[in-house]
Amino acid sequence: MTTLIHWFRNDLRLADNPALSHAARQAERVLPVYVHSPADDALTPWGFPRRGAHRRRFLRAALDALHARLVEEGSGLLEIHGRPSDCLPALAVQVGAAGISCEAIAAPEEEAELAALRGGDIPVESVWQSSLLDPAALPFAASRLPDVFTAFRQAVERAGQTPPPPLPVPRLPGWPAGITLPPKTTEPTAAFEVDARSSFPYTQPAFHGGEAAALAHLRAYFGSDRPHRYKATRNGLTGVGFSSKFSPWLASGALSARTAYAHLKAFEAERGASDGSYWLWFELLWRDYFRFLHLKYGRQLYRAAGLGKQPVPGHDPAAFARWCRGETGEPLVDAAMRELAATGFMSNRLRQLVASYLINDLGGDWRAGAAWFEAQLIDYDVYSNQGNWLYIAGRGTDPRGGRRFDPIKQAREHDPDGSFRKLWSQP
Repeated sequence: MTTLIHWFRNDLRLADNPALSHAARQAERVLPVYVHSPADDALTPWGFPRRGAHRRRFLRAALDALHARLVEEGSGLLEIHGRPSDCLPALAVQVGAAGISCEAIAAPEEEAELAALRGGDIPVESVWQSSLLDPAALPFAASRLPDVFTAFRQAVERAGQTPPPPLPVPRLPGWPAGITLPPKTTEPTAAFEVDARSSFPYTQPAFHGGEAAALAHLRAYFGSDRPHRYKATRNGLTGVGFSSKFSPWLASGALSARTAYAHLKAFEAERGASDGSYWLWFELLWRDYFRFLHLKYGRQLYRAAGLGKQPVPGHDPAAFARWCRGETGEPLVDAAMRELAATGFMSNRLRQLVASYLINDLGGDWRAGAAWFEAQLIDYDVYSNQGNWLYIAGRGTDPRGGRRFDPIKQAREHDPDGSFRKLWSQP
């Protein structure tokens, strides 16, 4: 009787999960596993843990929801602790697994993790599945990806590229003998409630980390007129309604980009397309583009110089600490950084502003800022985080050589009455 382990990584869902569906087709028994690696919470070179409290809480909710969903399907989620290259082969021997399936992630540490696992005796099959478009179906090879997003978008649209339809929930084979099915657990939330000012209050049921909440949010969002207003409201600074709020679920994999796109197209079929609904596609393409940049450039994106030849940026620990705490003296920057610390979320407009301020006004190291976002953001995504920081720092593919955002101008245009600064005048 063939047994396979499915190693959940950033794909914490059952629907539209090609790697899980592949394992379910190939095996008579599937053991779903999540690995808590010590690397996830190690200290960064800048002296703080890689994953802060908000990210840990949101992940915990997503894992609890995934386990509950698997139990409904007659399975469950086994959580283990250790390096994947150590504990997964040991588990495979224990249950007599013939192999391991997982999502492919084209970032250096994740690829090294997978390579170490493949160095053992257990066959490992990884499946690329986090992008909207299939890299193999693009009108160019990954190695010839245009270095400018607009050229990429235009080539995709001229070729009429559309993503494959999302896959249904697979019929999961039984739980393997020799492993006790963990009971359904739910982390108590009464001991912690996210700040009431949050634009993504993830301790509320509607913003829970699991797949069911993600799908309910999609239905509610596309059941309203907000997609038509998206382009006009997307640069808002606060509130649950100014942007789509898909990103936390997309980042954990509780929601797939193809599922979001399917809802978008259904909305346009029923209510008509508009600049607003087009801009949702536009943003999903940006997300894909940062993924495909990793397929083209890989580890080069993680050098201090990025893809350029600029010198290693400076780092002032005291100035960086003030930036992290929201104590730079620049009101809009400080308000945004306080929001991030209190809630694990920040609008896209403010992310660009605070990144620019660290790099251009404080002369700081973009890598330190990227690491702080990794630790704090509940919607941290390795591809988009690295791509956006390189973009602001002028060390990626953008021909304009970086972006500087004037905080005074940004405040005048996006917080003219000072309401956001007042809201976050205190931590």
